[in-house]
Amino acid sequence: MADTSALVSKLSSLGLKDSPVEHAAVENNEQWAEALATASGLPSNYVLTKTLVFKPKQPKSEPIAPIVVVIKETTTASSKAIGTELKLKDLRLANEDVLKDVFQTARGSGTYERYMSHQFSPFALGQVPQEHIGNVRVVIDKALLTGDAQIAFHPLNSSQTVFVDSAALKAYIASVEGLQHVVEMDFTAEPAAAPVPKPAAKPAAKKSSAAAKTEDTAGLNKLGIQTPKSVDFSEWYTEVVLKSELLSRYDVSGCYIVRPRAYFVWQQIQEFFDAGIKGMGVKNCYFPMFVSSQVLEREKDHIEGFAPEVAWVTRAGSKELNEPLAIRPTSETVMYPYFGDWIRSHRDLPLRLNQWCSVVRWEFKNPQPFLRTREFLWQEGHCAYFGKEQAMRETLEVLTLYRRVYEELLAVPVIEGEKSEKEKFAGGVTTTTVEGFIPDTGRGIQGGTSHYLGQNFSKMFNVVVEDPASEAGADRAKLYVHQASWGLSTRTIGVMVMLHSDDKGLVLPPRVAETQVIIVPCGVNAKTTSEQRAAINDACLSVEARLRIVGVRAEADLRDDKTPAFKFNHWELRGVPIRIEIGPKDLESHIVTTIRRDTGARDAVQTDALETTVPLMMVTMQAEMLARARKIMDERVKIVLEWADFVPALNSKCLALIPWCEREVCEEQIKKRSTRDVMADEPENEREPSMGAKSLCLPYKQPENPPIVPGQTKCIQCGEDAKRYALFGRSY
Repeated sequence: MADTSALVSKLSSLGLKDSPVEHAAVENNEQWAEALATASGLPSNYVLTKTLVFKPKQPKSEPIAPIVVVIKETTTASSKAIGTELKLKDLRLANEDVLKDVFQTARGSGTYERYMSHQFSPFALGQVPQEHIGNVRVVIDKALLTGDAQIAFHPLNSSQTVFVDSAALKAYIASVEGLQHVVEMDFTAEPAAAPVPKPAAKPAAKKSSAAAKTEDTAGLNKLGIQTPKSVDFSEWYTEVVLKSELLSRYDVSGCYIVRPRAYFVWQQIQEFFDAGIKGMGVKNCYFPMFVSSQVLEREKDHIEGFAPEVAWVTRAGSKELNEPLAIRPTSETVMYPYFGDWIRSHRDLPLRLNQWCSVVRWEFKNPQPFLRTREFLWQEGHCAYFGKEQAMRETLEVLTLYRRVYEELLAVPVIEGEKSEKEKFAGGVTTTTVEGFIPDTGRGIQGGTSHYLGQNFSKMFNVVVEDPASEAGADRAKLYVHQASWGLSTRTIGVMVMLHSDDKGLVLPPRVAETQVIIVPCGVNAKTTSEQRAAINDACLSVEARLRIVGVRAEADLRDDKTPAFKFNHWELRGVPIRIEIGPKDLESHIVTTIRRDTGARDAVQTDALETTVPLMMVTMQAEMLARARKIMDERVKIVLEWADFVPALNSKCLALIPWCEREVCEEQIKKRSTRDVMADEPENEREPSMGAKSLCLPYKQPENPPIVPGQTKCIQCGEDAKRYALFGRSY
């Protein structure tokens, strides 16, 4: 029933009395509320709504069984609570394919985008084909069905709003032919979880926790982030990156548009890192994105790990290509054949190249913005040296630069170390890494890797030089070069967002914020004269200009159709580090009020001291963000000396430093045992990281209390001699 007039006609037969209200097309509930505020013919009492579509985890062989959840705009929909009510596991927001197949939506029509903005409506049930409607479940917020408020929905068109009462809503849902599963649910308190055999004291603690969670989320700004970070981390994260305008969705699944706010962060990383590697003697270049199947085949062992992810071009226009072309998943096989052409003598060494580009890795499920996307931006360095020592030195120098990117720019603490044999780069000798930590999920996350490749690739691609120590002649000995490679991607931005942001939205460290200071005029009302209004605006522009002169990226928000409160929320959502408020009394006393985004701290600052105070405030904020994150990470990295304490440490959202034998078979056992131990109490969720623990790295900074004593300290899993402490944890 895509025809709006047909829908309105049906609603009229069910009790709709008034025609739809016309207004400007809207893209989210915030715009919807604003559009209705200026419209006429509205009921005196109404509530806005949002309609979400979830999908349970189910075998691919089973028919799709979506859950349509219709709730008040101010209601927080916990996927866990809905799953408990319906006795379904691992609910997650449905993807585009579900909407297209079941609800007959398609990108370009706007319906899918409205869904993502919480404006999909229950009237889409009328579009579901008969072969699917029997599998659809509908959950209605009981709060919508009580009281006399009219309920606002879009009638399949975001430029119209219809107002129906609860009886008409129930009548419409009842009229959908073939719809069998409809539930009314009370969202004011989460249903109790299924009982598990635990000590008597613990269920009471869970109940208390659930009550506290409901209380904590009751005051969320309804026009901002709808999902609390503590309730559904994955959904919260997706909301933050989309609503803060870091990314926008694209019509190719798994791909996103990197918007200016996020691209600016990437540019700051580029400038910092590019200066660092150029200081080391590395030069930038660019290789084509296409790889012939013949070249890709030359290095089977290396490319095997990427094989499922390789995207292929097989057609040009209407003509099939004679040979399929791969789009690079990484560039070893692209670049190294030419290293063999360019390097003829030890005098041609070192060859040190870097390229800034995008790569494509296609085959995966459940894309996550910045963390796991089909195309992403990165840099990749590829260098060749005469000896191992030089190549290994570069590997560690670049790792230090990666650590500095995270800590100095993004205020993200990381742990430097080496990957295990199981986790190292395919074809490499040693993989070094910086590992981050996300406290809210208790997961580690790989931040960037730098590899010593040895002579493995030079042997594959015949990158050789004559041995300068051997006698000259036709049979002069050949030596294979030593190589290093290293890469850092836009995943860095995702790590920063997950670590620092909150339920108000994005929190940006000042060094990477496109707008560091936003200046908002305040205290303007109906009694304010035009002269007073102009004086306040002029003061805002003056502060903006003065801060820009000293290098602060400042902006004055002088929009006259938005209230100060709206502007506060708008810029908090977008992560601007510092807000400056200027009102009539501030002009008289020659002060302004500054508010920090990360802590909410307010200070009065003399206007003649702005050029020194604000830059110092940003330096302080940057340092304190890193210090807070480091303190939390240090507290949550636990030394574990007994297996009995290993899984409890993981379950308390910590990483574990354990004495380890470094054997691959032991690592497999650790993952299996930790998965089995936890799965009895906690279901696997495709949108969340693996439950089993894996090795994150062998830290360069080893614990000294207690130290590893060769021949005495044992691996906590297998009992073999431990070699080093290893950092284990659940990870992204």
